[in-house]
Amino acid sequence: MITPAHRSPHLQRGVVLITSMLLLLVVTIMALSMFRSFGIQEKIAGNMRERQRALQAAVSAEVYAEQWLTTNSANFAPVVCNSLISANANAQAVPICSNQLQLSLPVGLTVATVPWAVAGKANVGVTYVPPNMPVAAASASSNNSYVNAPTFYISDEGPSADPSVPGEIYQVDAAGYGGNSNTVAVVDEDGDESKFPPIYPCFEHPTLPDVLNDAKVTWKYYSQSPDSIKGPAESPTYQ
Repeated sequence: MITPAHRSPHLQRGVVLITSMLLLLVVTIMALSMFRSFGIQEKIAGNMRERQRALQAAVSAEVYAEQWLTTNSANFAPVVCNSLISANANAQAVPICSNQLQLSLPVGLTVATVPWAVAGKANVGVTYVPPNMPVAAASASSNNSYVNAPTFYISDEGPSADPSVPGEIYQVDAAGYGGNSNTVAVVDEDGDESKFPPIYPCFEHPTLPDVLNDAKVTWKYYSQSPDSIKGPAESPTYQ
């Protein structure tokens, strides 16, 4: 007669304990990963918010400079710019600079390097603070304040070379700050940032087309024009 072997319950309790510990470890790792992901997403969102605030500040200074030129360009002769002037304090003191910004910067520096150093001066241009825009030093700034006032620089490019468009040519460059001095956006007269290198916190995130291109996988999409992506039903053109 064969008697079946019986395992003692005491021998099985260790397996249950080990399994429970492993499950607890896995759950802990998952929770830590989720919290870390939330923190990264929050930082990315905050950086993008600051980037947009800096860009809007730069655009506001650029628009003001263009409006000022429309009204006052015929009344002011170009002068050498070598100081920082406040348009809010005296709009009639805004200069049209005979020394073009891009040609007056030290060797190795571009318009994207702010503050602009011209003629041996560390900070040159014109500041303009739009109405209700809070500007405060970094040590006293809040979530909604800006660390510095937006700045613009008007360069006199000389007379137009196109007979059909007579007049003087001006170049307007503008820079805006976010909540700290590391968050800067620089735009040209068209409000375009493409001519300048990316500035923190503007991050480049890989997209699906980037991944496919790196893997040398061909791909296509439907679009009404090369500048927009539409659904197939809306797109007569296949790109």
